[in-house]
Amino acid sequence: MKTHQITIKDIARILEISPSTVSRALKNHPDISPETKKLVQTFAEKVKYRPNALALSLRSSKTFTIGVIIPEIVHHFFSSVISGIEDVAYAAGYKVMMCQSNENDAREAINIQALLDSQVDGILISVSKTTRNSEPFQRIVENNTPIVFFDRVCEEIESDRVIVDDREGARIATQHLISLGCKQILMLGAPLHMLIGKQRLDGYKLAHEQNELAINPSLFMRCDTRDDVTKQADAILSLAPHIDGIFAVNDSTAIAAMQLLMKNGYKIPTQIKVIGFGDGPNATISSPSLSTVGQKGYEIGQESTRMLLTRISNPDLAEAFHTRVLTPELIVRESTTI
Repeated sequence: MKTHQITIKDIARILEISPSTVSRALKNHPDISPETKKLVQTFAEKVKYRPNALALSLRSSKTFTIGVIIPEIVHHFFSSVISGIEDVAYAAGYKVMMCQSNENDAREAINIQALLDSQVDGILISVSKTTRNSEPFQRIVENNTPIVFFDRVCEEIESDRVIVDDREGARIATQHLISLGCKQILMLGAPLHMLIGKQRLDGYKLAHEQNELAINPSLFMRCDTRDDVTKQADAILSLAPHIDGIFAVNDSTAIAAMQLLMKNGYKIPTQIKVIGFGDGPNATISSPSLSTVGQKGYEIGQESTRMLLTRISNPDLAEAFHTRVLTPELIVRESTTI
């Protein structure tokens, strides 16, 4: 049987004071005496009084809830983003509804509609790999719900965005390999319909151009998961005798490639140097430990949430949309240097 949730009127009746006095005492209003505040607040804590969320939302036209859609919760980068989101959101009095697209555009569209149906005050989203249609995101805009993209964005939708400089991150990763003498560098990249896929390939190419190295088209492979490495093991191994470095678009792919090579007799880093992108926990515990590019997931989560809350708090804000770009950093470990 559902228990009765105590209300301000209940507290007022028991303490024999007016409901308005109780309400102001709970808010530390200066017109209420310290004695009355202490009496009300102590009693409210004793009876486990909680504000009625529905009533608050009706009065403010807000639900004090933001929705978040990420591709994968198990991915360390996205779990660190979530930590940044929650820390800022909860400190501002907002709850977080979390959804996972599982890298599936249909599921992503379902999640968007579910969040809109729940009347969230705003949505943070990182686009799935299979997304090619901007229509679900357009529904968010047409619903006048603020939206901020982070990490993976939809280029067709005008909005605030928080991203890492993927082009520069890929450039410094490739430059690191080149500075160590690598001249035949295999890139294991993301799908090129995704902005991060294009930008990381651009960074890889830029490092070659800056060092006057020829770019071999056969040394780019669409391969950005451990499963992809397994499926394309023969192709990677066929290239192995002709390469001296690998830049992988994320750490898990880099580690999988490194393990494949070592299993087949190649020495890392003496024969082939390997670098990833992301700096998750696995980068430090792999053997050898993985050189990588730090992606700053926690900061991305914090900044994207701050931008979203600014839009929620100022619905008539005419200010232009902003793109906040964080600078990645090179982290050197054993997979590129002995």
